[in-house]
Amino acid sequence: MSRGWPVARGGDHGGATVSACLALTGLIAITSMFVGLGAVVVARHRAQAAADLGALAGAGALQGGAEDACAAAAEVVRRMTAVVRACEVTEWQVSLAVERKVTVGLPGVRTVRAVARAGPAE
Repeated sequence: MSRGWPVARGGDHGGATVSACLALTGLIAITSMFVGLGAVVVARHRAQAAADLGALAGAGALQGGAEDACAAAAEVVRRMTAVVRACEVTEWQVSLAVERKVTVGLPGVRTVRAVARAGPAE
């Protein structure tokens, strides 16, 4: 009688355990990739919402001039945790370019961009 670990019969010496560990590692890698992709998509939608609302706020403040319009747009965008990269007023339209940073696991920090334009209906 031997003491210690039982001896496997049939030549199986932990092959299923190794296969299960490899499959689990692959599943974790794929899941983290999809989580990162989801974070980028959400950040892109939030950047677009900030650009849209900022352009609308700028268009609403056009009576005070281009500087007031861009200041109002920048305030709304700042409150939505994004940054205005460009603000342009052409006649009665405000065009806005917005950026937002997103952390994506191992690849690090990425930047998403969005643009919007608002003004009176023609």
